[in-house]
Amino acid sequence: MTTINDMRPAPGSWPAPGEPGGAAPQDPLQALQAFVERYPRLMVLTGAGVSTECGIPDYRDAKGAWKRSPPVQHQAFMASAATRQRYWARSLIGFRAIEGARPGPAHRALARLEALGHVTALVTQNVDGLHQRAGSRRVIDLHGRAELVRCMGCGASRMRYALHQELAARNPDWLALDAAVGPDGDADLDGLDFSRFQVLDCTRCGDGIWKPDVVFFGDNVPRTRVDAAFAALAEADALLVAGSSLMVYSGFRFARQAARDGKPIVCVNRGHTRGDPLYALKLDAPVGETLTALAEALS
Repeated sequence: MTTINDMRPAPGSWPAPGEPGGAAPQDPLQALQAFVERYPRLMVLTGAGVSTECGIPDYRDAKGAWKRSPPVQHQAFMASAATRQRYWARSLIGFRAIEGARPGPAHRALARLEALGHVTALVTQNVDGLHQRAGSRRVIDLHGRAELVRCMGCGASRMRYALHQELAARNPDWLALDAAVGPDGDADLDGLDFSRFQVLDCTRCGDGIWKPDVVFFGDNVPRTRVDAAFAALAEADALLVAGSSLMVYSGFRFARQAARDGKPIVCVNRGHTRGDPLYALKLDAPVGETLTALAEALS
C-alpha cells in the first residue's frame, strides 16, 4: 500500500492523552481505524476526489485552486441562449465520461462500511450516482443527479441520455469532435461557433428550458436536502470527509456545523482543504486505497 504520508491530529483533539483509548496511534491507518471504532456512527461527506479514479476529473488542484475555468453559472444558463448552446454542445461530448463511469474503490469501500454499520448517512457533492451503483443506500445527493434533466418551465423530467440522443440527431456533425473531458460531463471545446448548435425546448409546455437536474454554481441547494443532511449529522457520532476540498460552501457548512457541535471530523483527501483547521485527524492520502484498507481492517 502507498505510504499515507501526512497524518495530522489537531492540537488538543481526538484522542487526547489521558482520555479513554490513550494517545492517538502513530500509524495513520491505525489512527483512522481507531477513530472509526471510537466513533462508529459516521456521516460521510464526499466530493470529486472519490470519483477521479473512475475517469471523472475534479475541479481543483492540491492547493484548492481551479484547474480550469469555473463551471457554468445558473443565472447565465437561464438568461442566455448562447450559454445554453455552448453548454449542451460541450455536454454532448463530455458527458460520455459520466455515462461510461463505473464505481471505483472509494465507492465500493464506503458501501462496505455502510453494510458493516459504520455509515449512517452519506452526503455527496457529486452528481454521478456512483455511490448508489456501488451499493450505498443511505445517500443524499446534495447537488442532484446528472443523468436527469428537468424543464425549468413546467417541471417535467426525463432521462438525460434520451435528450442527448435528440441533440445528436439534430447536430450530427458534432459527434465527430473529440476533446478532453472535464468535471460533471463538460468537455474542452474551444474556438468553435456554438451559434449553429441546435438546443431543444420542452415539448410538454412548448418553450421550457431543459436543464440538468443538478445545482449549478450560483444556484441554491434545495432546502429539503440541506435539512436532511443536517439531521443526519445530528444523529452521527462524527463526520468523515472523503475526497473533497470543501472549497464550496454547500459542503463546508457541514464541517463547520460538526465543529460547532463538538463532533470530531476526520478527513481523507489529497492536498489542502478549506476545513483543515477543523479536523481531529487528516490523512493526505489516496482516497480509494485508504478507504479500502479501512473497510478491510474493520471487517
